[in-house]
This record gives sequence, C-alpha cells and structure tokens, in this order.
Amino acid sequence: MFGIVRSGGRARARHAALALAAAMTVTGCGALGSADPNAAASSDLEKSTLKVSILPTTDLGPFWLAQDDGFFKAEGLTVDSVIAASGQASLTKAISGEADIAFSTYPPFFTATGTGAADMQLVADATSVNAKSNAIVTVPNSPVKTINDLAGRKIAITAKNTASDLLTRSVMQDHNVDFSKVKWVLIPLPNIAAALQQGEADAAYLPEPYITQAAKTAGAIPVIDINTGATQDFPLTGYGATRKWVRENPKTLAAFQRAMQKATHEALIDRAKVEPLLVRFAKIDEDTAKLLTLPGYGSILDARRLQRVPDLLLQLGAIPKPIDVNSMIGPQAGR
Repeated sequence: MFGIVRSGGRARARHAALALAAAMTVTGCGALGSADPNAAASSDLEKSTLKVSILPTTDLGPFWLAQDDGFFKAEGLTVDSVIAASGQASLTKAISGEADIAFSTYPPFFTATGTGAADMQLVADATSVNAKSNAIVTVPNSPVKTINDLAGRKIAITAKNTASDLLTRSVMQDHNVDFSKVKWVLIPLPNIAAALQQGEADAAYLPEPYITQAAKTAGAIPVIDINTGATQDFPLTGYGATRKWVRENPKTLAAFQRAMQKATHEALIDRAKVEPLLVRFAKIDEDTAKLLTLPGYGSILDARRLQRVPDLLLQLGAIPKPIDVNSMIGPQAGR
C-alpha cells in the first residue's frame, strides 16, 4: 500500500500553492474571502447550470471543494455531476451534449482532435502524476512479479488511448518490455480489484484511491510507480469542452475557471479540506482518505508542460500527426 506523501511531496505542494497564488493574483482572483471584481452575476452568464462529466477519483478533490464550499455558487453557477466510466466515456458525454464540460485524463482530448473525431479545447488543468499516486499493480497469486513479467499478459485498463493505456505502454517501453502482445482488458476502475482477484487480469493500471482500496480488498501490490522515466510528473487530467461550446459560453467558462482556481488553491494548502470530500464523493473510507497519496493538483493550463501528452501519443502511434497544444487551449479567466 502506498503511504502518506513524504516531505518532498509536501514541498512540491507548497511550491505549487505559491505558484497558483501568484497566478491568481495576476488573474485578479484576489483574496478568497473578498469580492471578486471579475466574478459575473448569474444574470450575466450564458447559462447558470452546468453539467460536468466526471470520474470518482482523487483528481476531483478541488472540484468537490468548489461545490461544497460555494465557489461555484459565488460565481452564479449551479454545477451538476454526471458520472462516466472512463475518460473516453466522459469526453463522449461532452461531444454528444449530455455534459457541457468533461473531466478526463488528457489523452482522449488529444486523440479526439488528432483523429478528427471532435474539435476539443482544454479549459482547466486538474492534476499531474505524483510519486505513488498512479501505478501498475498486481496481486500475490498473479504470474506478474516484476515489470518484465508484463509481456504477453492480461493487463486491465479503463479504455484504449486513455492515460491508463498510454502511461502503461510508456513505462513498459522505458524498461524495454514488449507490449505488442499484451491482452488489454477493458474494465471500469471500481471493478479492477475484483478482476485481479478472479484472474481476469494479471496486472492493472490504477490511480488513487483505487490503489489503496485494492491493497485492502485484494492484497494488491505495486509492480512499478508510474512517476518514473518518461512519465515522471506527467500531466494527467484536465477539463475540456467542444470548441463550439467554448465559443458560445465565454462568461460561463470564465466563472467555472475562477471557481476552480480558488478551490485548487485551497486544496493545495490544506489537505484536511480534501479528505472528507473523498469520503463523501469518491465513496472511500476515512482511513483510506488519510493514507492515500494525492495527485499534484493544478488549475492553470501550461502549453509547454501539456505538450508532453500529444508528443507521447504521437510516439506511441495513437494520433497520426503532431498537435500543437497552443491550438487546443481555450481562453483562461483573467488571461
């Protein structure tokens, strides 16, 4: 089981909090308790009720904080969650109009744009990989003991061309392990621990809180931490919408972004505000909430950092040609 974030993780979190606070000052987000001159009254917004498709993972800590502490409400927004089974399914909800904004790992956004399936824009950052926040895991009775044993095995992921797929292949590639004959087993995150127990998969990609939960329920143990090699500190999750939606709802989008910036700032400086939300919304127990490693939270989109995602997708053959991230970043509040 992975433990509590060590001092290096806490230092990174403090630095991230300071950087975010500086960005918020530049973008006019001011003190959290003061009136925000950029905030729009609900009557000014193109729409005051938003549907956001999400996955119940620890990456959603700031989102739930924005709901629970009234940051969305202060911006004139009512935000409803729509649960999706995977990042690809979440993206599909935004494309179909079932959701306004989709939360997902980054690869589906770039894959949809790169293959011409949809014209997506990124509207807010969410998380990066942290040490021990994402891993390839196995169980004691599995034939997989080390990363070298993954060749030709059954590996559970949520969907093709999501982070679970791409990051697993990247880590295997870093260790010269052939992934061409792997049998990829597509399983929703909540069902992966049971699939490992029952032998439906020999190993699996898992983010928190599923790593800690699988350790408790199935005796799952890490094969390798994702936060290594080419995927160290990798941009993991974010929020996106269709370009058409972004163009038609600029004030609503800016209100959503301001609320997320404030909530992310709070989550970075006070983990204690996040843990009870994980218990309530991610449906994990209090002990797990205290033990698990949180991902690296963020809200400001950085094109240079995010460029790593389509570059990896291109390298692994998931998109047919290069993508310039700048062309996919939507307007950001205050910038």
